[in-house]
Amino acid sequence: MASKPQDRITNRLALYQRQISPHSSQTMAARDPITCHCLNTLSGTPAANLPVTLTLLSGPTKGGASFRATTNADGRVANWTPVGTTEETVPAILAGLDTAETKTNWSVRFEVGPWYEAQGIESFWPEVEVKFTVKGRGREGEEGWRHYHVPVLLGPWNYSTYRGS
Repeated sequence: MASKPQDRITNRLALYQRQISPHSSQTMAARDPITCHCLNTLSGTPAANLPVTLTLLSGPTKGGASFRATTNADGRVANWTPVGTTEETVPAILAGLDTAETKTNWSVRFEVGPWYEAQGIESFWPEVEVKFTVKGRGREGEEGWRHYHVPVLLGPWNYSTYRGS
């Protein structure tokens, strides 16, 4: 018995949808609660391969935990790798806070001087550091969870930032 043309179209559309919008955890890594994005305003392109450091500055937990990452081809960091003796992840630190109202202070530092120098461009900034406060705790989907996205528009002589979504 042959299937109806409408069924074949529906099945084909579902197949295409799965190809362009995968939901498998094997194909998409979950993002950390703190992410960043850097755009190079000199070229109008993402700042790919830019070293970035995230540091816990203060809060009810022990400060000083550091994490590193390198921006991807889109200039984004979605996940952080612990540095040194720190074994806790960013989500684990935030999940361990007392309440959903708890605040922690963080710093994200972009190593722009060496990055521009490697491209043969002189930069006024050896690094760009953005300090910010995170309010909340938990894991994505749980009470108290919030996502903090720190975008930076970066040039060799200027930068700006804002709280992204």
